[in-house]
Amino acid sequence: MTTLTTRPAARVKPIVTGEVATAVREAPAATIRETTSQVVTRYVWAGLRIALGWIFLWAFLDKLFGFGFATPEARSWINGGHPTQGFLRNATGPFEGFYHEIAGSAWADWLFMTGLAGIGIALVAGVGMRVAAVTGAILMVMMWTASLPLDNNPFMDDHLIYAGLLAALALVGAGRTFGFGRLWEKTALVKRLPWLK
Repeated sequence: MTTLTTRPAARVKPIVTGEVATAVREAPAATIRETTSQVVTRYVWAGLRIALGWIFLWAFLDKLFGFGFATPEARSWINGGHPTQGFLRNATGPFEGFYHEIAGSAWADWLFMTGLAGIGIALVAGVGMRVAAVTGAILMVMMWTASLPLDNNPFMDDHLIYAGLLAALALVGAGRTFGFGRLWEKTALVKRLPWLK
C-alpha cells in the first residue's frame, strides 16, 4: 500500500509589464510517494525518540523529587541531595579519580540535571534533535567511562547503545513525526542556525 502526497498542478501566471502580457509557467509540483514501510519506519523512529526522551525526563524527575525508584525522597535534589553523587561515587576504572572529585559538586549537579531535562524535553517534543543528540551522546559516553570496567561485556553497554540511538534519531529527522520538528525547522532562528534542527 502506498500513501500518495500530492501538491497542486502547475499554474500559468500572467505577468503584465506595460502593454505586453507574458505567461510564466510555474514549476510543476513534485509528487511524493511514501510506501507503507516508510510510514511505519517514521512512526517507529518517533516512538523510539519519545521513549528515550522519557528515560531522560524520568531520570530528571526522580532525581529532582525522589519518587523512590532510583532516588529516595530524602536524597532528592529539592531536599538537598546531590544527583551526581551516587553514580559518580561508585565510579571505577581509569577515570575513577576524576569522577570521585566532581561527585556532588554544585556545578556538576546543575549541569547534569539541566542536561537530563533539556535532552528529555527536546526528544519528547522533537525539537533541537541535533543538539540533544550531541549533548546526550556526550553524557552517555561519560557515564560509560564512569562504569568501566564493565561487568558483563568487554566494552559494550546500554550507554553506548543510547549514544548511537541519539545520533540515529537526529540523522533520520525523527522529530518530524509525532513531534514539533517540522514547525521548529521553519522558524527564523533555525533557518539562520541550521545546527539547531
